Amino acid sequence: MATILIVDDDPAIREALSETLSDLGHMPAAVIGGAEALLWLERRRADAVLLDLRMPGMDGMEVLRRIRGKTSPPPVVILTAVPTSTNTIEAMRLGAADHLAKPIGRSDLADLLDRVLAVPPSAQPTTTIEHDGDLIGVSAPMREVAKTIGLLADNDATVLITGETGTGKEVIARAIHHHGRRAKAPFIAVNCAAIPGELLESLLFGHVRGAFTGAVADRLGSFREADRGILFLDEIGDMDRAMQAKLLRALQEREVTPVGGRPVAVDVRVIAATHRDLNLLVRDGLFREDLFYRLGVVPLPLPPLRERLADIVPLAEHFLAVAAASGEPKHLSADAAGRLLQHRWPGNVRELRNAMERVSALVRSPIVMAADLDFLGHSSAVDETDWLSGTMPEAVARLEREMISRALVAAGGNRTQAAERLGIRRQLLHEKIARYGLDPSGNRADGVRKEDDKPRSSADKCE
Repeated sequence: MATILIVDDDPAIREALSETLSDLGHMPAAVIGGAEALLWLERRRADAVLLDLRMPGMDGMEVLRRIRGKTSPPPVVILTAVPTSTNTIEAMRLGAADHLAKPIGRSDLADLLDRVLAVPPSAQPTTTIEHDGDLIGVSAPMREVAKTIGLLADNDATVLITGETGTGKEVIARAIHHHGRRAKAPFIAVNCAAIPGELLESLLFGHVRGAFTGAVADRLGSFREADRGILFLDEIGDMDRAMQAKLLRALQEREVTPVGGRPVAVDVRVIAATHRDLNLLVRDGLFREDLFYRLGVVPLPLPPLRERLADIVPLAEHFLAVAAASGEPKHLSADAAGRLLQHRWPGNVRELRNAMERVSALVRSPIVMAADLDFLGHSSAVDETDWLSGTMPEAVARLEREMISRALVAAGGNRTQAAERLGIRRQLLHEKIARYGLDPSGNRADGVRKEDDKPRSSADKCE
């Protein structure tokens, strides 16, 4: 039972709301104006306030402002017979939980109270998972990425990071910089797709004054700005072939030639990234093969978010904390966390971040519910799993079974490769396949089959 304070100068409204609240199992309390409401709240505690906008004396906006200024204020819902865009915007800006037009029906009032009152135990927040910096990932694929970063951090090998758009390639590049011996030197990022080809040479290599029309002063260029540090070349697959040749020379000779100037030696580590398949671009003559091999000394592929289920909730909680800035961050209910796990995330980590910024801005409650994520749309039937229901061992088993099933499918039934993908021993994979009753050939129980003509390794033939 919740105590709901009704603030309205109309006795008929007070009586109707009080009766409906009693029928819904709550304890109503009613006062006739703003001053009376503030005095009531000084002496008692309300779980929510239903506040009329237009009242004699102190109007609803002023009452709302004063209530929101208190320590741990109750949620306040503005009710008005004359809703306008102006008073709606102002009410929400001042912190109202909602802004509704009179009259309000019984079902609407019940739904309203469900949203604004303290969340039930089933909607308590998920546990916040600690993380180290911005590189967040507890899944097996991300642990492998972290291991590779550790191996790469202190050497100068050129790295080519590949992955779908939004997987966090720049975050990985910055992690290599942060953990390496060049951490105190600059990290310069250049998006090769965002800069016209005729300007990219000057941006990367610099120019001298008078080299071309508009060159009124010398420019160092990104290579020299990143001296002794790291130059991150994002979307390298969009660079035109003329610039590819000049970049190849700079990488081989470790010197750059400013437009209109002389060669200058540089000490720069280059990390490149692309969402494109450079092998196909090389085959089609759109990317130089020699530059491809020069950039890809160490290839570092990033898995899409849909293959990193264990990372989704920690990432979401992190983005909610970032979006809150200095305020109290919102948290995910168990149902909301399950809803995130059902989504396919075609936009990967970037899409997840945008989604959390959206709910942080638009959701008043400190707990994000599954209904707050309806804008994500509906997932396919194969994804409608309640990942977080039941006990923790049951939830872990569901996730483990799905990860093993996906690894087997991706490896075409090759259990050695599947074990490598999962980061576990092959014998342990055998045991789990038997425990969960999975088809070790990689054929999905949902009817999706891999091609029968895929080659199998000799290890598989012996199993």
